[in-house]
Amino acid sequence: MSRTRTSILAAMALVAGATGTALTAAPASAAAACTVDYNVNQWDSGFTADISVHNNGAAKSSWSLKWTYAGNQQVTSFWNAKISQSGANVTAANESYNGSLPTGGSVSFGFQGTYSGTNAIPASFTLDGVTCNVDNGGGDPGGGDNGGGDPGGGDNGGGDPGGGGNTGRVDNPYAGAKVYVNPEWSANAAAEPGGSRISNQPTGVWMDRIAAINGVNGGMGLRDHLDTALQQKGSGEEVIQVVVYDLPGRDCAALASNGELGPTEIDKYKTQFIDPIAAILSDPKYASLRIVTTIEIDSLPNLVTNTSGRDTATPECDVMKANGNYVKGVGYALAKLGAIPNVYNYVDAGHHGWIGWDDNFGASADLFKQAATSEGATVNDVAGFITNTANYSALKEDHFSINDSVGGTSVRQSKWVDWNQYVDELSFAQAFRQKLVSVGFNSNIGMLIDTSRNGWGGSARPAGPGPQTSVDAYVDGGRYDRRIQLGNWCNQSGAGLGERPKASPEPGIDAYVWMKPPGESDGSSSAIANDEGKGFDRMCDPTYTGNARNNNNMSGALPNAPVSGHWFSAQFQELMKNAYPPLP
Repeated sequence: MSRTRTSILAAMALVAGATGTALTAAPASAAAACTVDYNVNQWDSGFTADISVHNNGAAKSSWSLKWTYAGNQQVTSFWNAKISQSGANVTAANESYNGSLPTGGSVSFGFQGTYSGTNAIPASFTLDGVTCNVDNGGGDPGGGDNGGGDPGGGDNGGGDPGGGGNTGRVDNPYAGAKVYVNPEWSANAAAEPGGSRISNQPTGVWMDRIAAINGVNGGMGLRDHLDTALQQKGSGEEVIQVVVYDLPGRDCAALASNGELGPTEIDKYKTQFIDPIAAILSDPKYASLRIVTTIEIDSLPNLVTNTSGRDTATPECDVMKANGNYVKGVGYALAKLGAIPNVYNYVDAGHHGWIGWDDNFGASADLFKQAATSEGATVNDVAGFITNTANYSALKEDHFSINDSVGGTSVRQSKWVDWNQYVDELSFAQAFRQKLVSVGFNSNIGMLIDTSRNGWGGSARPAGPGPQTSVDAYVDGGRYDRRIQLGNWCNQSGAGLGERPKASPEPGIDAYVWMKPPGESDGSSSAIANDEGKGFDRMCDPTYTGNARNNNNMSGALPNAPVSGHWFSAQFQELMKNAYPPLP
């Protein structure tokens, strides 16, 4: 799952109907070897519980938490732990991916249950037989709204989530929440033939230049989107997804997504971009929204893969590594936005076809840790990471795995896999999450995967494995991802819509999201003058024969594409045609 610390509220329990009245646990003593935060959202006969376990004792490689209910509560489903129940006695044990619990670390899991009468919190918890404190941060997270309430207001601890107080955050912001449908994107989608089938899907709102904060050419600005999100929210919970994307010297390896700020304009980035965004997001008016931010896509990984010593190096990336402004910018954004109690920061982490190689994997995790602890930020300002943003990597390859071989030759030696450790985005995201935890990020961070354009359906979708005549024939014949080469990223021909946005789809994954709005171009097929700072990248030219980053293959891009972010009808139609799962 995700999260910095969850709310320190052991109090959410005795509720009359759905009013959210809280029963407060006794104050905790200071010296216990473990602390449990138990948070409940409930209604007439059911409830969900989010539990965080903080280990103050010796490091553990596996764990088991036990408690006993005083009433008739019954666990009906669960996530991020294996839960069993015998009468009133409940045991929650780790999953294979979250057994590690270091000293000072924490782990979170949750479940849904039923009850009748009262729903009192358990009197005590034991972690591997040792009694834990039940940490009482005071206050009522419900506010009379089924436990949703106002995550930013009242006396919920306020301040910086790194400070250890009750921030009002939930474990996974997507769980139990609707996600904002951008009316501008929705109108574009609905205007396309067949587009009404997906025009109600949630997509990211991109803040990709300073002018976007107040709206461009009469379009909606950030406040307009937040106000509309409040209208869509109603009495339930609502996530709004905001892409924060305007670093100095932005995207040093791809001209199509260059930005407006020069390599040295870090102060302008801070004061004219991040500070105004933070001021708007921190308005108490929006405190009941769950604001998910995607922080600066395609920036930090460039410092690992496209700097001196690599055959994919660019002078622009060397400049950004030397001046440190990518690291400073990301750290500043995390610190400023992470101080807002209802903001959930997800840092962009590339994709498996970028970070999945041995010499990129660990180095990227280390660099993300460096950025997340710079400019006043801490790891507590990071809710999680997002992979495959605006990219095309298949979610899951069913017809071959990294462990397969043909005639004694590993699939890692195929031209497609090319010694990568991962063949699809899900396996990479789950593994990279564990690596991030190992370098010091919180053990309950979660991952998002952008599935807006990685479905690869349609007539070209393989129905089974490729022939075992060679390792290349086996991989190429069975792979869903039909790109010419894994490094191709611009307006890819044959791509389709992927999994629809969904909360908690797999262990360690907070949500599948459509952060890149389908139908918005990755870059222009030829040079187009514009006032957005966006250049022309030959990788968006369908006649381009490639470079070192795609092993000198054709670009695979669609023709006649507009500038990045602009509506591209032909792409939208192709994405619908090749959607997987198919559209009705």
